[in-house]
Amino acid sequence: MRVLGVDPGLTRCGVGVVEGVPGRPCTLVAYHVVYTDPADELPTRLLHLDRALTQLVAEHRPDSVAVERVFSQHNVRTVMGTAQASGIAVLAGARAGLPVQTYTPSEVKAAVTGSGQADKAQMTAMVTRLLRLAEPPKPADAADALALAICHVWRGGTRSKLAAAADRVRRGGAR
Repeated sequence: MRVLGVDPGLTRCGVGVVEGVPGRPCTLVAYHVVYTDPADELPTRLLHLDRALTQLVAEHRPDSVAVERVFSQHNVRTVMGTAQASGIAVLAGARAGLPVQTYTPSEVKAAVTGSGQADKAQMTAMVTRLLRLAEPPKPADAADALALAICHVWRGGTRSKLAAAADRVRRGGAR
């Protein structure tokens, strides 16, 4: 399964692409950071982000998209920009006809490090180790996006199989 992970942000939006199957190490395909200029008007920034994410989905042809779920922050202005970027990422996946799953930061941390309380340094170190990279992906937004993609391969793949099995049971075909 190929997954495109998105760590949404209006100024810096991390994008990571990995391939893998649940229970096995993933392989790095690529990572990117999409930048927008804070001096630009909001519609211009969102349009740039939309075009860049749409292009990356087309280029990497993922099987699914994983996006970090926006959580409440103290700075309302920051959370609004993150939420807008998240919506653009979800839209880019949906527009391509791909399944899109969102994960909380603690879900991603738990999947990648074993602890939902891991800090940025621990996350980056684990992503580097899990993908067998010579050096950590930079900036941290790229490492976070790769962690989202890894989380989806390991957890989302299992979720998808369980959902498909449940759907078969509901339709009367328990096998």
